[in-house]
Parts: sequence; structure tokens; C-alpha cells
Amino acid sequence: MAVNPAARAAVARSRPPAAARTVVPRRYIRVTGDGEAEAMRVELLTVGDELLLGDTINGNAAWLGQRLAEHGVEVTRSVVVGDEADVIIAAVRSALARADAVITTGGLGPTYDDLTRDALAEAAGVALVRDPALERRLRERAEAAGRRLQPMAFRMAEVPEGAVLLHNSAGTAPGLRVELDGGIVYALPGVPFEMRTIMDEVVLPELAGIAGLPALARRTLRTAGIWESVVATRLAEVEAMDGVKLAYLPDPAEVKIRITVAGADAEGRLAAVEERVRELLGPVVYGVEADTLDRVVHRLLAERSATVAVAESLTGGLVGAELTAMPGSSATYAGGMVTYATELKHRLLGVSDVLLAEHGAVHPDVAAAMAEGVRDRLGATYGLAVTGVAGPEPQDGRPVGTVYIGVTGPGNTRTVVRPKLPVPGTGPEIRPVIRRMTVVHALELLRRVLLGLDAEVETGDAREDREVRG
Repeated sequence: MAVNPAARAAVARSRPPAAARTVVPRRYIRVTGDGEAEAMRVELLTVGDELLLGDTINGNAAWLGQRLAEHGVEVTRSVVVGDEADVIIAAVRSALARADAVITTGGLGPTYDDLTRDALAEAAGVALVRDPALERRLRERAEAAGRRLQPMAFRMAEVPEGAVLLHNSAGTAPGLRVELDGGIVYALPGVPFEMRTIMDEVVLPELAGIAGLPALARRTLRTAGIWESVVATRLAEVEAMDGVKLAYLPDPAEVKIRITVAGADAEGRLAAVEERVRELLGPVVYGVEADTLDRVVHRLLAERSATVAVAESLTGGLVGAELTAMPGSSATYAGGMVTYATELKHRLLGVSDVLLAEHGAVHPDVAAAMAEGVRDRLGATYGLAVTGVAGPEPQDGRPVGTVYIGVTGPGNTRTVVRPKLPVPGTGPEIRPVIRRMTVVHALELLRRVLLGLDAEVETGDAREDREVRG
């Protein structure tokens, strides 16, 4: 939504001077020329040389962006800076010139390169002071753990004068709330589980209260085996609904659809929107919120008192790893074989040596025979097998991305034939993408067989489903 410059200026003029502000300096609501309230704007500032150098993936920023969006807060910029106080100060001041609030992570630890506290004190024009209650808490936690605190550890008890401590129930260093000219800064630890705890328990409730956010209802649906462009095309009419926003979150061979409904009776309207989305997409929707394909497959197997065994070639055990990620998976996962070498497909799984000699290891009939072989040898109800070319080079004249998936069960054996997975790029980077896509398609095919659905999914790319053995 565009911001009306005159309205923004009026809001800016109404701000009290820094010295007169309370803990919450202002309501973070802007009014457009049409009289509508806008979402508050927040910028993220992650601090640490390890982030700049690529030694650590910046997962905190990704999590914060998603979490804030879920609560109707607009993240307008995300910046990474190193462990330098003057750089941190400049980044904070720059962010507050544009946004309503800044959330920082990192730099609150005990070492001398943890400089966020120092930078915020300097930016506010105040001194760092030792907080007696925080110092006492540090000592008590150390004694309870049987440790002796080093003098350096007490840096975590030093806070900018006037700052508000944000309780950290998951760790030692508290978060900080510091008021500066132009807005407010929430400084959180860089340790992910501590940062998330303070964010959920302290910061998000406060932001929701001071922003006067509109009523929102959200739900995330999960799909597999269908491309993002196909999903978006099918859901065009939902996109056009008033007060409804769809976000598409793609992964290899999966697309999550986050539905957001705003306004009066958001929860009730959300149920109707979700129902329409399911109608338009059909059985490609396999779960909601925290559901994952492996959990859905385990649930379906358990309902049928059934088990599955897996034979893998190009995935090298990734399907089995996915199926054993959930606690209690041994109730429905019988086991697996990684028959990477062609000869092992014959010796361990009983695939015909004539078939292998005639067609090679990458063939639909080979996938079917692998599924039957692992099912018989491990005594499972269902057999699931994958074979293909993960790249980066072709194999036996078959292009990179050729993948065959076989499923056999009490009724029949079905093999999905994908002449070539339409994945972007070439070279070594394509290999993990193809392997991950193969895992998803294998579990999705098994889910469909368990539900008695047609294995074919209208994905928008070339695909052939064939039943190779009855």
C-alpha cells in the first residue's frame, strides 16, 4: 500500500520529543489519504562477522521475517553488518529514518566483539551501567550449573542506561528495548532459540499492542508434485477476493500456500477461503500447517496397519532418512536398501540381469522390479523404489533429471515415468535439487496409492503414469 506523504509528515510532526516519550514512544499506525491504517514498518539488523563471511547462515533474519509477516507487521529491509560499533550505530540510525522500529540480533554476548550494547548506548547518548539484578541472575545460573563465571561474563549484565530488559526465559543474556530519536530498537540475542523465545514471549505481543493491528486469520496449506505457476493460475479467483492475500512458498517439488484473511470475521471467512482453495487444487493438497509428507504417509500406513520398505539408487538413502525423521517411525517403516551399484540391484533385490543388461539401471521396469524386490525381501506391505540420473552428467544416454519411481502393494505395482525433471540450471548444483525432488515425488506417489487416488498430477510439465505390473 502506498504511503501518503502528507499523512506521514503529519504523523511525524505529532511525535513527542525524545525526552517526553514513555516506554512506547508512539502508536505505529500511519493513515493514508483514504483514511486507512497501514501496517507498521520494521527493519531487521543482524550483527556478526560470521554472517558477513558466510560462516553462518542468517537463519534469524528468515525466521523473523516470516514471524513478523504472520502478525501483520511489514518488514521493509533486512541488513547484515559486522562486529563494529560505528557500523552498527550508522545502520540503526539509517533504519529508524525509514522504519517505525528496528529489531537487531547478535552482539549481546560476553566477549569483546559483542558490541551491540555499546553501540546502542552510544547512539542513545547514555552510559553502560551494571544491572544488579541481572548480575545476580548470572551468578545464580552459573552456581546452579556448577560453573565459575569469568569476569568477562559480567559484560552481559551491562545495559544502556534507561534501557528496558526483555526477559529471556531460555538463556542468560536478556534482550533490550532502547528508545532513540525516530523510534525504538529491540535488541535480541543471536542464539536462535533464545531470540525466538524473547520474540514470541515479549516482542510480538508488544508490537501487536502498540500497532493496533487489524484482525487477521492465517492458514498454510501444503501441496506436492505441482508447480508454483500452476497453483497460482488455479487460484486466480481467490487472489481477486477482497481482504484475501495468498503467498506462495516453493521448495523442490512442493509449494506451501499461506492464506491470509483480514477484517471482520476473519476466522469465519478463512474457513470458506480454505475450502475454495482445496476445491480448486484437488488432491495435490496433502496437509496443513506443520504437516509434512513423511508424517502424512506414516499416518496413512498406521491407519491400515501397513509397513513400507524402500529401495534407493540415485537418492542414496534420502528417502529412508525422510521416513525415519519422525519419532515412532519404526511402527510403519520396515527398512531400506541402498542399491547404488547396478549389480546390487540384481543380487540384493532380484532385478532380472537380462532386464538390466537390456535397459540399464534407469528404466521404469527396473523401478518396478526394485519395489517388488525390497517388499518381498523385507516383508513389508508396500515397496517403494527410486532410480534415475541425478547428474551432473547424463547416464546411459538418459538426460539429467530422468527419474523413475515404483510403488508396489497388495493390489498392484505402479511406476511413475518422468522423462526429465524440468529443473533450472546445469552443473553440480542441480544434483541435490533432483535428489530432493525425487524424495518428494516418491512420498507423494506412495500417499496417492495409499489413498486410492490416480497417481497422475496435472503439474504443467510432461509426465506419463503407467501401471507396469498387475
